[in-house]
Amino acid sequence: MGRKVTLASCALNQWALDFEGNLLRILESIERAKAKGAKYRLGPELEICGFGCADHFYESDTFLHSFQVLAKLLTSPITEDIICDVGMPIMHKNVCYNCRVIFLNRKILLIRPKLLLAIRGNYREQRWFSPWSKRSRKLQVYFATLPVNSIEDFPHIPHQNLLLCEKGECMQSSLCFCLLSSSHIGMGLDGVEIFTNSSGSHHELRKAHLRVDLVKSATVKNGGIYVLANQKGCDGERLYYDGCSMIAINGNIVAQGSQFSMDDVEVITATLDLEDIRSYRTGLSSQNTMVASLRCRIVINILLRFCQDNKNKIQTITKRKHWQVIFSFSLGPACWLWDYLRRSGQAGFLLPLSGGIDSSATACIVFSMCCQVCLAVKDGSMRVCMYTVTYVYDQYITRFPPETLPQGKVSICICFFLYSLLHKTRSTFYNLLKANRKIYHINLNIDVAVKAIVGIFTVVTGKSPQFRAHGGSSRENLALQNVQARTRMLLAYLFAQLSLWAHGKRGGLLVLGSANVDESLRGYFTKYDCSSADINPIGGISKMDLRGFIQYCIENFQLTALRSIMSAPPTAELEPLRAGQVSQTDEADMGMTYAELSVYGRLRKIGACGPYSMFCKLIDMWKGICTPQQVAEKVKYFFRMYSINRHKMTTLTPAYHAENYSPDDNRFDLRPFLYNSAWSWQFRCIDKQVTKIESNITSSICEDLD
Repeated sequence: MGRKVTLASCALNQWALDFEGNLLRILESIERAKAKGAKYRLGPELEICGFGCADHFYESDTFLHSFQVLAKLLTSPITEDIICDVGMPIMHKNVCYNCRVIFLNRKILLIRPKLLLAIRGNYREQRWFSPWSKRSRKLQVYFATLPVNSIEDFPHIPHQNLLLCEKGECMQSSLCFCLLSSSHIGMGLDGVEIFTNSSGSHHELRKAHLRVDLVKSATVKNGGIYVLANQKGCDGERLYYDGCSMIAINGNIVAQGSQFSMDDVEVITATLDLEDIRSYRTGLSSQNTMVASLRCRIVINILLRFCQDNKNKIQTITKRKHWQVIFSFSLGPACWLWDYLRRSGQAGFLLPLSGGIDSSATACIVFSMCCQVCLAVKDGSMRVCMYTVTYVYDQYITRFPPETLPQGKVSICICFFLYSLLHKTRSTFYNLLKANRKIYHINLNIDVAVKAIVGIFTVVTGKSPQFRAHGGSSRENLALQNVQARTRMLLAYLFAQLSLWAHGKRGGLLVLGSANVDESLRGYFTKYDCSSADINPIGGISKMDLRGFIQYCIENFQLTALRSIMSAPPTAELEPLRAGQVSQTDEADMGMTYAELSVYGRLRKIGACGPYSMFCKLIDMWKGICTPQQVAEKVKYFFRMYSINRHKMTTLTPAYHAENYSPDDNRFDLRPFLYNSAWSWQFRCIDKQVTKIESNITSSICEDLD
């Protein structure tokens, strides 16, 4: 006979504190789930108020408005005859909890608080919420506050880690971090057949497979159905939540949502047979003896025919999706930019192009965003089409005919600002822009502005600083480079604010930064220079990944003009040419390679290494490449430069988070910004270890000679 059940998992692009928009997206997802025959609908974590409210969780307004939205959901005819599982903050006995609210036909069945809170990396949940620690079987009661109390037929609501049951079928709701804790194992032994998990998991390079593997392993150990719903889009912060909701049974993924999408609402469903779970578990005889010793949980019965003889076919097992790092790199930051553009209400972007890999990669990310927008419009996405026409397209309607909007890979929302001190890079980018004639650009030389600023200094002091190439000192050389870099930033913002005004168009442009994560770690940039911008799509991405992305764009976007950029040495372009050749390269200026910087960054942040422990690890990693003394000098030089420039991290442009070794100050990387750059004690320990190693090597050589 079988016991078929249809479940729905939703990925929603919820905005922090956008209660009106969040309500509409939740209702739309419920309506879609019902249309597909689902009897249970799961949404992402804190979907009512938005996941990234941060210190707004201290405000009573956030709780009040969340309850007002819940009241709207309870009274809506759309939510009838389907179990709705929504996320919102709840205050219980003057303590704040991150909760799931499960309701059916105007009645709240259960409030399920989060047991384990994320307090690492980008997450600070214990700053606002408390974990639910009452593991006893005693039932807690939550007394509903207005406006919900006026709707409920009973004055109190169960508030506990309980099970929902209907004639033998058993379900357990959980939140995000519970997937890592393997709490589902105990639940499965307790008879739970359906595990649900609402999540707020962000995109990160080389992370996509982890979520899939965790969901598969959650049910392969002792069977069951696992339903995962995830937030999608930019929630007002540096993170991009990549959706990818999924449903699994007995270790197999049967339904999986898209990882990157311009759609704000995505609903996946699966019709599964609960008998498959029971037959799977009967074969796990080694675990059956553990079930008898478990203490039974309190359950809440639900008055809904959960399993029914519907016409939906059993979901067939889908093939697992594979993600390439460069592919996700192409789409993640692009979707993040699109969300930021929509929420800021601006007409497009302005990018200062310098002629190197960093600014080229930023341009390609915007190009990728435009491709995704055009594809979404062509596929009939009304939200994307509405915003494109309202905020972006009318700025360029005189330049691009209406028929070009849905079809080509058109940069409909970008204005390029091109400047360069080097004729070689200028011609390279001219060829790049010429290849796509629908990109608007300005060719500007900033020499006049730089000379005017330096002239003011000369008038006041009577001194005229010179570049090193012209006989100047290192201090003069650095100061003149900084003047150029900061002049670029001033002009970028001037053109961003007034370019559209000059063409009789309304609105402004967002300035894009293009400093990569390695240069930020080293502090290889000028404070308040052209790296200072509104947002930076590559600020959390390494130079090595950027090079791979440029190659991907050459092959997939047919931007062949990028080949010469790939072959050119990275340079800041702030010093004059010498005999017509580039006299300055980034790696020479930094005193280390980009590959070395990535290693330093991962050991410092992910490996939690200080100078001494980093030296000890690199001795083994670089054995045969560097001597112990060379490793010591490299480590000491890195930490010296890192500590001298750490204060620059406080001025970093908000950047797309993509790497776990990001040095983003006071947000992801909680380290001081003022150090004693001598590191005397630590460096002395390194020197002693070098002496010891060299002494052992000498002794070993002498023994061999004897």
